[in-house]
Amino acid sequence: MAKQKQKRPRTYARNRAKRYREKIYESDSTYFLKLVVFVLLGTLWLKFAQPLVVAGIPFGGIPLGLLVGLLLVRGFEKYQSDRKIWYAILLVVTIISHFVPAGIVI
Repeated sequence: MAKQKQKRPRTYARNRAKRYREKIYESDSTYFLKLVVFVLLGTLWLKFAQPLVVAGIPFGGIPLGLLVGLLLVRGFEKYQSDRKIWYAILLVVTIISHFVPAGIVI
């Protein structure tokens, strides 16, 4: 008689992937709070009554909220895909708010 191989239990790739996949849950209220904070930060500008001219380039304001927001995103978001989304939202809101009379005028 021929020797039979011992049968090993089958392991499926999908079961292994489920076991090692990291579960990331963020509540909707947390996401919405972050969205509101970054929209408010994007609208924060330090605008000048008279534009500053540096090297022949006039500057009408400094986006303080953008700078603070970039630091906050880098500090609080662990995953690069999440950071990219927040950077995009922050940048779009900052550009739009540049043309709106919002911010602190000096």
